[in-house]
Amino acid sequence: MGPGRSSRPLGAALAAVVLLLACGLPAALLTGLVRAGDPPAPGPSAAAPDDPAAAAARRLGERMTAELARQSAALLGGDRAGFLAVAEPAAHPDLRRRYAALRALRVTAWQAGATGLPTPVEGRPGEWRLLVEFRYCFVTPDCRTSRVLTGTRWREGERPRLLAVEPSRSAETGTRPWEVSELAVAVGPRTLVATTPALRRKLPGLLAQAEAAARIADTYAVDGRTPDRYRIFYAGRGEWRRWYGGGRPKWTGGYAVTVGGGHHEVVLNADGLAASGVDDLLRHELTHAASLPERGYPGKGTWWLVEGLAEYAGADGEPIDRYAGLAEVRRLLGGGWDGRLDSLSPADDAPADRVSGSYGISYLAVRHLVDRFGPERLLAFFAAVVHERTPLDRAAERVLGEPWSALHDECVRHVRAVVG
Repeated sequence: MGPGRSSRPLGAALAAVVLLLACGLPAALLTGLVRAGDPPAPGPSAAAPDDPAAAAARRLGERMTAELARQSAALLGGDRAGFLAVAEPAAHPDLRRRYAALRALRVTAWQAGATGLPTPVEGRPGEWRLLVEFRYCFVTPDCRTSRVLTGTRWREGERPRLLAVEPSRSAETGTRPWEVSELAVAVGPRTLVATTPALRRKLPGLLAQAEAAARIADTYAVDGRTPDRYRIFYAGRGEWRRWYGGGRPKWTGGYAVTVGGGHHEVVLNADGLAASGVDDLLRHELTHAASLPERGYPGKGTWWLVEGLAEYAGADGEPIDRYAGLAEVRRLLGGGWDGRLDSLSPADDAPADRVSGSYGISYLAVRHLVDRFGPERLLAFFAAVVHERTPLDRAAERVLGEPWSALHDECVRHVRAVVG
């Protein structure tokens, strides 16, 4: 799990997590395929050219890759029979579900490339495992592709037969929804919203709320680089535990995870999420998707700035006295906080009021900076710190024209004055 959390705790309000994880993980991080500490999978040139075993594995890998290319073309062409044709019948139920989910998501790019050579499956003569990187786009034809690393199993032959595609139990991002779930999807001008068939009735309302949130989030895109589509997945109880690895803190109501290609995919927790809180949670999470760099932010010391900006967007101009977390802010100010903005990031097992107080202080600090310097300079300050990774003191001097030590203390005094 990455160095940040977002939004507010369930019960007091809502909660969210922003997972700051790089994409394209090495083979050694793919749980269940390669153990931590094992050497990475060899590339095509890892063995000497005259090694007969390596040469045979390379030729087998090329034939597998050719089958995957045929499958990719079938997926993009809407040819389900062709998509299934590369696989043994036992693999068809899983592949039919994947095909339907990807087509519902309006897949516009699908590329499959082997990473390393196939390796024999121990105890199963004639079976091989190949690690494959899939690259994909949804809705927009010319988007920068996201990517996911997945294990595939094959039966050897002149035309190898696909036996299984394993869920990408990645140490970084976990299993994507379309790998393991049936999906119902709605698409708007700025957003894509997906959920399970059991929650399909929620889609029209969620799409309208997502489109409204996207209009706000677009204004927080650094240098105007807005996502081509915001991707939102609405998870039922089982999906919440499974999608993207599960295991979120109990106070979490939603999160955003970077998946490469400049995209962050947003997940909302349908279980216990009050309808009245969906709008500000969506504004919060889509602002993460619009404002955060692909590689994540510098660390816990800037958590307050990342979450404060998202909370500011989530509040959408409401008066401070209507902010839901003021009581928790007051309690945190009364004890348990050292007065440093860079220490606000809550632990995964932090109590709900501690989490809510941390978000509230971050929100009030960012709101004060916006009131002092205006939204454009605040966003430039955010870009310097979060995207360019400029230290806070240098960024404050350069962008805001004042020393950070003085601004920090001013923000804290303002927070204390607001809550009394």
